[in-house]
Amino acid sequence: MMTDSSASPRETWANGARYEPYVGRWSRLVAREFVSWLNVPANRHWLDVGCGTGALSQTILGLAAPRSVNGIDRSAGYVAFAREQISDDRAQFGVGDAQALPVETAKCDAVVSGLVLNFVPEAGRMIAEMARATKPRSVAGAYVWDYAGKMQLMRHFWDAAAALDPAAQDLDEGRRFTLCQPGPLQELFEEAGLERVEVRSVEIATEFQDFEDYWLPFLGGQGSAPGYVRTLSEQARQALRKRIRAGLPIASDGSIRLFARAWAVRGYRQ
Repeated sequence: MMTDSSASPRETWANGARYEPYVGRWSRLVAREFVSWLNVPANRHWLDVGCGTGALSQTILGLAAPRSVNGIDRSAGYVAFAREQISDDRAQFGVGDAQALPVETAKCDAVVSGLVLNFVPEAGRMIAEMARATKPRSVAGAYVWDYAGKMQLMRHFWDAAAALDPAAQDLDEGRRFTLCQPGPLQELFEEAGLERVEVRSVEIATEFQDFEDYWLPFLGGQGSAPGYVRTLSEQARQALRKRIRAGLPIASDGSIRLFARAWAVRGYRQ
């Protein structure tokens, strides 16, 4: 199966404090529904693959009563941020490769990943590794944004960027990440040998106090869209800002209410 390419050269994943207001705060909302859907019993061992700033790990600790949560991420900066933010003795974080997990075979009761799958060079290898680390009759699961559809905060950005700069179309996650759809996700999990594979949508509200609350995270340099903004001249950046603002549904009090959809997938090792 063909998988999506890895991150664009413009993308940086290093500063957890800047990632949180951009995507981390919304990932936490998806994580709550995702963890509940997995329905893993208490006192189990969890592995969070591509743990980033710890959004999913922190949700597991708060909702699933785990015995332990081991988070692994390739970014030393994000791992350091997760360690600073999460002081729970049940949690450990380390630097590692999602495509070659430093975990024993059949070690974990639940192996999960949030908003990472489309950024690894070989998604099939990552899911195969997640399946390998999962105990028999236990669950592996992941969630990704519906970039091409109902991920409105990014759709408003890329639609405006492409209108001003046709070259921006090639950076749009909705075009780059064809994996982030129900059919390809199900196929990927089944090819890894997982059974009873299911895909569902998770929809959340992404509410912004005002336009600056929406716009400032795009200046943080973390991820695809902020990486693109960083390459622009000041004049081009202001033109993009103006066009995005004109297209947003800004309420009379200045607030902006958008919606985001993620695709969640789970399967079981037999």
